[in-house]
Amino acid sequence: MIRSVIAALVLVVAIAPPAHASAGEVYVALGDSAASGPLVPNQVLPDLGCWRSDRNYAHLTAQAIGAAEFRDVTCSGADTKDMYHPQSTDLGSVPPQLDALSQDTTLVTVQIGANDVGLTRFIEDCLNLLPPPVGDACHDDYVENGQDTWRVRTDALRPKLTTLVTDIRARSPQARIFVVGYGTYAPPDGCYPRVPIIKKDANYIRATLQYFNQALAEQAAAAGVAFIDLQTPSTGHDPCTSPGTRWIEPYIPASPATPFHPNARGMRGFADAVIAAVSGA
Repeated sequence: MIRSVIAALVLVVAIAPPAHASAGEVYVALGDSAASGPLVPNQVLPDLGCWRSDRNYAHLTAQAIGAAEFRDVTCSGADTKDMYHPQSTDLGSVPPQLDALSQDTTLVTVQIGANDVGLTRFIEDCLNLLPPPVGDACHDDYVENGQDTWRVRTDALRPKLTTLVTDIRARSPQARIFVVGYGTYAPPDGCYPRVPIIKKDANYIRATLQYFNQALAEQAAAAGVAFIDLQTPSTGHDPCTSPGTRWIEPYIPASPATPFHPNARGMRGFADAVIAAVSGA
């Protein structure tokens, strides 16, 4: 699962040919927990171990565009290898996500990569109940041999993303493909102690996630497909904001969602961005 903090990034890369949603779309949604919506009502079968909501942004998008057929195979914990191989979940194994694609697929959204670089552990490590000098900052733990390990992992992910888009296109040559970024998870400097990540760590996480999110946009561009920016619409709706405003829940959620994941309000907001993108707005 991804539990991340996205830095300020204003990127909407739309290099694919002009595209518009049309009646009869065959829509396939691929991705990890940021897309599936764990604990957001209502969790649906099959594949309950994927913690997939019937109100995630893909479901809301399919309804809005009147998709003739919709296959949502997003799954909590997924990484790029789960596109190609069965994924083990708490409640059993699920098929490779790319198996949902077909020759008649016309629309694909894919939100993946955070689990490849281990961002779940990143957020968990930076939980700091006591400020320095008692509490230990996390931002200085990720430099090895003078290199930032998160950037190294992100750079290693880049060719996998390009290959993934190529493989999606090979299975669904008619499809318009959209790589989806991740939302805003904290304001500058954080909001310690409301969300217990100290200022230096919050800013380090923001910078790290900015680099990661930008990599998604750049690889989408390299593969000749569109990138959907979720950071911009979610600015001001991060875990530091009030329960009635936030789209992303903090360590202790106030709405049904897992920590540092979208709640129902967030999925609605993200759906608006996805709908606009796939409709050619």
